[in-house]
Amino acid sequence: MDSYITAIGTAVPQYGFSQLQIASFMAEALQLDEPNRRKLQALYRLTRIDRRHSVLPDYGASPGEYTFFPNTPDLEPFPTVGTRMELYRKEALPLAVAAIQDLYRDGRKTVIPTHLITVSCTGMYAPGLDIDLIEALNLPTTIQRTAINFMGCYGAFNALKTADAFVRADASARVLVVCLELCTIHFQKKTDEDHLLSNALFADGAAAVLIEAQPGREKPTPSFRMRTFFCDLLPDGKNDMGWIINDHGFEMTLTSDVPTVIRQGIGKALSRLLEHSGLAIEDITYYAIHPGGRKILEVIEQQLGIEATENRFAYEVLRKFGNMSSATVLFVLKEIRNHLLTESGAGNILSCAFGPGLTLESMILEIVPTVLPVHDSSAPEAIAIPSNA
Repeated sequence: MDSYITAIGTAVPQYGFSQLQIASFMAEALQLDEPNRRKLQALYRLTRIDRRHSVLPDYGASPGEYTFFPNTPDLEPFPTVGTRMELYRKEALPLAVAAIQDLYRDGRKTVIPTHLITVSCTGMYAPGLDIDLIEALNLPTTIQRTAINFMGCYGAFNALKTADAFVRADASARVLVVCLELCTIHFQKKTDEDHLLSNALFADGAAAVLIEAQPGREKPTPSFRMRTFFCDLLPDGKNDMGWIINDHGFEMTLTSDVPTVIRQGIGKALSRLLEHSGLAIEDITYYAIHPGGRKILEVIEQQLGIEATENRFAYEVLRKFGNMSSATVLFVLKEIRNHLLTESGAGNILSCAFGPGLTLESMILEIVPTVLPVHDSSAPEAIAIPSNA
């Protein structure tokens, strides 16, 4: 039995800032002198990010006008983990609901999910986001819930694999996956290279996908059949990417060696993915690469022997939104679905993402054209998603 992604929704917070605005905030927060300010601005320009979003207005505010960080020259007392988790709990639900509302505008009628999978590495609480969503959206209390936490940028792949297993085990399963990341609440005022790079890349966002045993029947968007998954681990990069909980937030380790580690392992991993799918690189029509950063995208293009134009959907998401951790690759898939509104046809999508470990997750999706609607008396009852949830 096959499983299909039949709808994708995305959402970002209301506060959006240009990279130069964020660079200005960082320079003030880090109390940089003029030469280091210019270096920071150069770093931000090189990211190929135009704009990022945050649940915090502070990144576009002037000193003295902050609402979350202290209005002191050194931002002391710096927010604790408890303060940041309180903010996460307040902001997570409305952003997740917005992504689900967008999902149901994606050409898919609302249906009652039987399973709910939540993904996040930027905050946790219990009762958690899954239960809050059930209450906010009036979902059945009997819905089966799974939480996937703290896996970083590749978390969406584990959620999709879990959803695939649910659907393959039960054809009546309808799995709602929600990836929610508030990366910007974990800003660290450190001036080492790793933290400067992290602060230049990460943003907030949410994505939702619906996985079912049949392709969608609502025009014009196609469905994606989840064809093959493959995971590999590159232990040599274990210390180059990490995510730990410290006294003043979650701290990201992201060294400049990550692209080198990926270069050493990505070719072999994706070759095995294609082999397991019975495909060759020539059979790939589109690429949905997690835009972890400009250099990572360039390394993957070199290893696959593709042009940047073939990887344009990842660059577009990076440009408009930055790196939103686990939600980001689903934004890329949404870009491809939007493109397919005007470029119909079959084909295959190669997708991959990376995270602590150093972990390489990858999958092949098959593009399935829309199936014409037919009368189905067994179709699940529709539900209404409150617009003001």
